[in-house]
Order: sequence, then structure tokens, then C-alpha cells
Amino acid sequence: MHLLLIYPMIPDNEDIAEYIINHYKNKVVEVGVGSLPQVALLLKEELDVITTDVNEQKYAGVRFCRDDIFTPDMGIYHNASLIYSIRPPIDMQDAIAKIAKEVGSDLIIRPFGNEKADLRKYFNEYSLVNYKKTRFYLYTKP
Repeated sequence: MHLLLIYPMIPDNEDIAEYIINHYKNKVVEVGVGSLPQVALLLKEELDVITTDVNEQKYAGVRFCRDDIFTPDMGIYHNASLIYSIRPPIDMQDAIAKIAKEVGSDLIIRPFGNEKADLRKYFNEYSLVNYKKTRFYLYTKP
């Protein structure tokens, strides 16, 4: 008997992954992977991907570290060229931005709808990126 695992889909996961592969190298960290591992699964062959969540998650071929973004283990995030999160709640966005600034990485927030926190206290430079079928906020280090 074969088990088919079906994950909830976001329609633009391939475009997000393509953008990340084309713009980042080495280590990237996804915060709050939850039940949406599609981007990490697409990145795993090209980049060193670490996923985090407060609940244990296991996805084939993707490293996972249990972490609470509000009391983070900073060692997970050091040397990441990018930290990204898919549909994080607004309260998590602030905590993620604080970590990205501290470790000197870029940050991508792919919001759910228009849920966007004001992260200007962490990043002076940011833009809304429209890439193929996806849109996300890109915060860049100076």
C-alpha cells in the first residue's frame, strides 16, 4: 500500500521558490513551515534549507529545527542569506524581522491576503515584489 501525502497548496509556491533560487545562495531558513512545506521542498535540491516551527514537522529531505520565533535559538539563523515565511500572522512578522536584522539576512514575507506588519524599524529598504504569479514583501539588508 502506498501512502500519498497531500499538503495544502498555495498557488504560487513554484514562483516563490524560483525567485529564491535565482537570488540567494547557501543557507535559507523558512519560519513557521507548518503544513505548507512546498517552497522548502522545491528549494532543497538547490539550497541548504532549514525549516522551523513550534510543532514538530517532518518533510522528506528537509532539515527541521523546532523553534519558537518569540524566544528563538539564534544559532539556527546565523549565516542565512535569507529568512522567509509563507503566510505568517502579523504578530510573527515582527519577531521574524527582528531575527533577520540581527543576523544580517534578507527577509521575504509572503502574506496571507493583506496581512502586513510595519517592519520599518528593522529594515529601511523594502519593496513589494511581483514575480510571475506571486507577490511578496522583500526586506533587504543595507
